[in-house]
Amino acid sequence: MAAEAREDEVQVRYFGQYIVADPRICHGKLTFRGTRIMVRQVLGQVERGMGWSSIVEAWGGDVPREAIAEAVRLANEALQLTVDESRLDAFVVERRAG
Repeated sequence: MAAEAREDEVQVRYFGQYIVADPRICHGKLTFRGTRIMVRQVLGQVERGMGWSSIVEAWGGDVPREAIAEAVRLANEALQLTVDESRLDAFVVERRAG
């Protein structure tokens, strides 16, 4: 009975239509709803320049273009929330006169 009560307490967090964090799946890492595909994996593919159609195909259609767009949007929002403009110099890789 106690195990059943604990299972009811599991908090699944929804970050949009496609992205969730479920402690029972991939240790609570952000995944695409209904899969074990982690958001960071797909964002890594985007970072490496993989086309979105190729990403959709690579995951057998389990990550549609709309899900990729949601992941990119959330990553952008997270960046804006976490990077303090006064500390941006810490992220500068190269400076160029312009």
